[in-house]
Amino acid sequence: MNLAVNPLSLTFAISLVFVALIISFHEKIGLEKDLVFSVIRAVIQLFVVGYLLKFIFHIDHVWLTLIMMLIIIGNAALNARKRAAGLRNAGYISLMAIMTSTGVTLGLLVLSGAIKFMPAQIIPITGMIASNSMVAIGLSYRSMLTSFKDQRQAVLERLALGATLKQASIAIVRNSIKTGMAPTIDSAKTVGLVSLPGMMSGLIFAGIDPVKAIMYQILVTFMLLSATSLGSVIACYLAYHSFYNQQQQLIDMTTNKKD
Repeated sequence: MNLAVNPLSLTFAISLVFVALIISFHEKIGLEKDLVFSVIRAVIQLFVVGYLLKFIFHIDHVWLTLIMMLIIIGNAALNARKRAAGLRNAGYISLMAIMTSTGVTLGLLVLSGAIKFMPAQIIPITGMIASNSMVAIGLSYRSMLTSFKDQRQAVLERLALGATLKQASIAIVRNSIKTGMAPTIDSAKTVGLVSLPGMMSGLIFAGIDPVKAIMYQILVTFMLLSATSLGSVIACYLAYHSFYNQQQQLIDMTTNKKD
């Protein structure tokens, strides 16, 4: 099956963006500027990255591949940090969580022979893993911030009764991990029934045997479950300490006061 994408078809596709703009304007949602900015930024980024990847794939150099991987992981960490709303050491925690989850998952895939350490394979998969970890960690941060605010009195009571920081926080940590992993788990439950994954569809369009395409998609599903679980666990267990000061007092994140 041949897919023909040309400037004319892209021009027609822009009309879909106008639908979102009209809805935002009519319902007074106020997302018009964000929509326009995101579309312009996406187009520019995709063109830049596309030509950059073409160059890297052609050169096929180990160091260029590693640098590109680090750029992807670093950007994912910066975006995850934005969801932390001033949480102490959020940037470092995000970087550690995404780098570990991506490194472990990629390492297992390469060692098993599922993928080869070549730019055409390793860079796109790095992006898939890092982006899913980024989303999971961002959701975990939001859940922790909300839970520590809503359950503040309960945490203080546990501390007053002699609980350690881990004992006082463990319920919030576990719930935040579940929140971070929820989208990936829901996606795995409905893959093939509700959503037809882009990777599998793309391979079938390219003429690959559907059975092999399905096997690759199963691999991707397991890979993303592994990455999001590792990322969420690492981020949450490192981040909950940031809600306390050195005297093991709970910090009010809204006013930065200690109790």
